[in-house]
Amino acid sequence: MSNERRKKSENEIQVYEVEAYGHPQQETDSNSSDSSQAVKKQRNVKTTENVPSKPIELIFVILSFIVMIITFPISIFMCVIILQEYQRAVILRLGRLRPGGPRGPGMVFILPCVDKYRKVDLRTTSLDVPPQDILTKDSVTISVDAVLYYRIKNPLDVTLQVMDPESCCELLAMTTLRNITGAYMLIELVSSKKALSRQIKAALDATGATESWGIRIERVEITDIYMPETLQRAMAVEQEARREAMAKVAAANGERDAVKALKEAADIMERNPIALQLRYLQTLNTIANEETQSIVFPFPIDIVQRLMK
Repeated sequence: MSNERRKKSENEIQVYEVEAYGHPQQETDSNSSDSSQAVKKQRNVKTTENVPSKPIELIFVILSFIVMIITFPISIFMCVIILQEYQRAVILRLGRLRPGGPRGPGMVFILPCVDKYRKVDLRTTSLDVPPQDILTKDSVTISVDAVLYYRIKNPLDVTLQVMDPESCCELLAMTTLRNITGAYMLIELVSSKKALSRQIKAALDATGATESWGIRIERVEITDIYMPETLQRAMAVEQEARREAMAKVAAANGERDAVKALKEAADIMERNPIALQLRYLQTLNTIANEETQSIVFPFPIDIVQRLMK
């Protein structure tokens, strides 16, 4: 029963791929683990690589072969392109996508005059998001700077479905950055940059906008938060006043603890006269050292006690 369900789901996926691309997608080197799964998404451009060629197209292809043979071996430099391990090529013949998906890496053969190709780099690319002026939740105007890291996971989609992928990613990151940071207070933005970066990344993934473009956003990092000089001075004055208040509170707490300690010492000395005598002798020992110029006359404490009575 499970095998039948699995076959049924695979057939449904193949039917969807035929509708989306015109032919079932094969797992190649150009597809990452993310793009190998069938994702039901609406594509603006429907490809026609499996539609039979028109007679006029066949004529142009044959003429291109003839020109290539006549100009051989010079034409070989125009018909062979070398793709690096991280590159793929999407080839259009007379404006139509060639069957088989993207080519590469290695040596790829094209026909002169009828084939056009576009190289796609699969490596991770960084994109500097321009500083955005944002009004925070507590009505403070700040400027937030961020960096976006993305990579191309489907060369066909990034070539056929979007005109300028870098500009689209930049604008999408700008709008998402404004929407997310505008819902927080200034102190929250300054103290939790990493959590805010993760939230912006989750928001970009939740929209699913880049899936149809064949792009995967890997990371979003907030680099810096700029504040006006007047606001910086006001925050510095506020922090200085707060530190002074904390210092006064600490000094008051120290005086209170000292008074408590003196009271406890006085209570002990009152209950035990020998303790007072030992304290008196310790004071004399401290004063009568070698470097002092003071003259100390010991006075019996018993006489003082009689006078006090």
